[in-house]
Amino acid sequence: MGKTEETTTGRERLIFALDVPSRKEAEALADELADDVGVFKVGLELFVAEGPSLVRALTKRRPVFLDLKLHDIPETVDRAVARAVDLEVAFLTVHASGGSEMLERAAKRVEGTKTQILAVTVLTSSDAAMLASIGVSGTVSDHVLRLAKLASTRRITGFVASPHEVALLRGALPRETVLVIPGIRPSGTLANDDQKRAATPTTAIRDGASYLVVGRPIRDAKNRKEAARSIVLEIEAALR
Repeated sequence: MGKTEETTTGRERLIFALDVPSRKEAEALADELADDVGVFKVGLELFVAEGPSLVRALTKRRPVFLDLKLHDIPETVDRAVARAVDLEVAFLTVHASGGSEMLERAAKRVEGTKTQILAVTVLTSSDAAMLASIGVSGTVSDHVLRLAKLASTRRITGFVASPHEVALLRGALPRETVLVIPGIRPSGTLANDDQKRAATPTTAIRDGASYLVVGRPIRDAKNRKEAARSIVLEIEAALR
């Protein structure tokens, strides 16, 4: 998992976000969509509610992306990464803004394991005004690239960024870098929600995305399997 060259089908490239508050709901969705998506993402809400036991159960169905966005002192993050490795998750997020030592220790901790660290650059809910309010100058793209280049020098080989920065990162980072892209809305359904920097699967894949993260457009669809399959078809068309 994690190497785009080995990830050839649209389904394998689709990560479904299990953004629900309970194990019952998460496992029902996982059972329903196990044949239609490639990876299940577990975020903070679900992990805080249900913990490692749910992650272990989900890994029996599909690879798991544990999206905890770790950001703490290097020792604490190192120990947390070790516990995620024990869970055999495919991906684990840390914040690129955590700094050089934190990133390097996280990368070293997963060497030789099934887990790949993904460094989060700038959240898709953020924009230039938000960054300016916390003292970050320049454009969003400037800051994304700054953080990604820093993390790449610290042996981080995967990143999370908005669709708007895919082409930028693909051109600036090593060829084998894995780019996991949230903020995806199927063609014709771009919504005005908290994802301020969203795009379609077609655009993200053609710009160089390795994986796409989709939550609400599948979770809230009347026919979830059909919604997932439609996105897979769009991914596969963009790969041609």
